[in-house]
Amino acid sequence: MVLESALGEEVIATNLKQFLLVLSVSLSVATLPQVFSWFRQIPYTLLLVIVGLGLAFVDVRLVTLSPELILFIFLPPLLFEAAWNLKWSELKQDLVPICLYAVLGVVISIVGVAIALNQLAGLSLTTALLIGASLSATDPVSVTALFRELGVGSRLVTLMEGESLFNDGMAVVAFSFLVALPLGKVEFGLQPILVQLFTVVGIGVAVGSLIGFGISYLTQRFDLPMVEQSLTLVSAYGTYLIIEDLGGSGVIGVVTTGLILGNFGSRIGMNPRTRIIVSEFWEFLAFFVNSIVFLLIGDQIRFASLGENLQIIAITVGAMILMRAIAIYILSNLSVKITKSEISLADQTILWWGGLRGSVAIALALSVPTLLIEREKIIATVFGVVLFTLLAQGLTIKPLLQKLNLLGNAPLREQYLELVARYVALERVLQHLQTDQRPGIDPEFYRYQEQLIKGEITDLQEKIDKLQVEYPNLRSFTTEQFRGELLAIEADTYAEFVKSGRLNKQLSPMLQDVLQYGGETEG
Repeated sequence: MVLESALGEEVIATNLKQFLLVLSVSLSVATLPQVFSWFRQIPYTLLLVIVGLGLAFVDVRLVTLSPELILFIFLPPLLFEAAWNLKWSELKQDLVPICLYAVLGVVISIVGVAIALNQLAGLSLTTALLIGASLSATDPVSVTALFRELGVGSRLVTLMEGESLFNDGMAVVAFSFLVALPLGKVEFGLQPILVQLFTVVGIGVAVGSLIGFGISYLTQRFDLPMVEQSLTLVSAYGTYLIIEDLGGSGVIGVVTTGLILGNFGSRIGMNPRTRIIVSEFWEFLAFFVNSIVFLLIGDQIRFASLGENLQIIAITVGAMILMRAIAIYILSNLSVKITKSEISLADQTILWWGGLRGSVAIALALSVPTLLIEREKIIATVFGVVLFTLLAQGLTIKPLLQKLNLLGNAPLREQYLELVARYVALERVLQHLQTDQRPGIDPEFYRYQEQLIKGEITDLQEKIDKLQVEYPNLRSFTTEQFRGELLAIEADTYAEFVKSGRLNKQLSPMLQDVLQYGGETEG
């Protein structure tokens, strides 16, 4: 008994050391762009993969990566964070193309890759289908992070994130069915496939909705930011585990819960200050988890295994890219016919090339049962394809955005906001200087400082006016920013009344409709 206890403590200590080592390396990589400006050209997640590859090349293995670790520890927070921040108002506008990409797109990808591997590489149909299913889930984390950094249009971000959230669930469902098929656990046929699909998706949506709405109404009863933050964390993991135990799709369940809490629960059950606290917590958690996952993806690569399966990997990459193009361009045109909402050719091209594969694909490949003879070949192929998408596609997405003129004006807005912030700060300094006349200070000092500050304010005003003349869109951006500040002041005032006990419930915003109406009238 003592021996078992000692061994258990040693295992825990070893795992803790490995975890701290991974975390230290990840955080060190995060500082590289701040120290060396050249690294800022590479998305952070891809930089982690490259560093992981370097460690794998010299055969330094940080930790043994297991599929359970990704699926049960890493996947729920990543899914929940993305769903929490996805606006339902934007999502529902593009729900048709997103569903087409996530459902039919997954089917096209699996079938196309499987046929290519079966006919060109000579793999068995079972192995080919499992590889296709593993790689049918897109994981554009690094791409969407780059989009936000560069100020790319919000619709493109919504399309990519929405597709990724929903097709993760479809890919897991398809993979689970195909894994069970050779083991004799399910029958092949249209009816069994549809029954299982509706069962796992239905359980996921039903339980996810129940948990999401339940927590939403529960948080209406109190205003405790730390408790509400903890509830969102428990809901992410709890939803996944409960639904998986019930035989449903934990991925679909977590996405459903995240969408409800982010778009409904946080509005009716959290005051604005709490929502900010929870959002910042999930932003940190997503950064934390992504840092570990992408570093380990690179670190787990076995170069010898990749070399042995190079031909299969090349065929898979070609088939996957071709099937992605077919799915995006055909389904986008189908969506336009249904909704009459145009998706530009440039946006379709980015959706095609930005369909990277990542942690979900690797987790699915690693979860292939050891009973299957070609398991190692599946894992090597999936790792190779994921590596190609992250490096080749991930590093070329920015030049492609530039080529298609899709880069936003984020740097310009940042420059403009810096000038505005300095202007407001100096105005406040000047106001303080004019009202706080202290004894013992020479009046001439006040006059001299006042002239200096007024001169700086004038210079800043000229720079702001020049930018507004050169870029007229900044005026609407400024108006929207100021409108947001007014709404925040109203919401913070209600929160203060609730906190002090002068109100028993959080009031819904009144200015939102008033200011919107005023803007429309003015227009």
